[in-house]
Amino acid sequence: MNRRTPANVIRQARKLLIEEDWSPQQISGWLLVNKQIHISHERIYQEIRADKSGILKEHTRHKMKYRHHCYRKRPTKVRNIPDRISIHDRPVEADGTRFGDWELDLIVGKGQRSALVTLTERLTNYTLMEYIPNKRPQTVADTVWKMLMPFIGHALKTITTDNGSEFMLHKQFARKLKTKVYFADSYCSWQKGAIEYANKLIRQYFPKGTDFNLITKEEIMEIQKKINRRPRKKLNFKSPTMVFYNLCR
Repeated sequence: MNRRTPANVIRQARKLLIEEDWSPQQISGWLLVNKQIHISHERIYQEIRADKSGILKEHTRHKMKYRHHCYRKRPTKVRNIPDRISIHDRPVEADGTRFGDWELDLIVGKGQRSALVTLTERLTNYTLMEYIPNKRPQTVADTVWKMLMPFIGHALKTITTDNGSEFMLHKQFARKLKTKVYFADSYCSWQKGAIEYANKLIRQYFPKGTDFNLITKEEIMEIQKKINRRPRKKLNFKSPTMVFYNLCR
């Protein structure tokens, strides 16, 4: 152990990692901003690597395994979404620097029999999750409307999603929500990077093969709360919950 790092600081860092699943960067930043405690994220990584039990790495999103992805642009040919509006027609302001622009996706459960509708507000990374028993377009449309209805107006300006046929009734829920839905290019998941990242966090708790029919609403809400209280560097290590609801006022 690095003798320059007090044992009580290491204990605090380990506690946040194990109980909250925060990344080393989030732990380091939050302790500095909120507690004036100095510990680098690399020092926390050293602690994780030195842990022979493997318990600490199990609380990191990537389990200390890294993958490098190569992206290439492919033509967008979508015929199953009536009146589809391309992301290239989305207002320039909806670039993640203003409040109220959302990204939408599904996390599909075991055997395609159940799913979670996931939504993330781009500026704050505030994330919503809702169970659905099937992927039917009407089920998805009704659920998206219910999830975003409380935020109509100031907190809801646009929605961006992919080209899954489950979103074919986008005009129906967009009309009710007084907004527009924009669709990313095919094979360009980076164009909706906020929801892709949120889904990875969710998968930390509900890995592939999870049957969402067996997960209670209380469990889903607890994970939503846990993700939304993670401090974010872009928010000066405040939580998405804190910043989102301050901006909703």
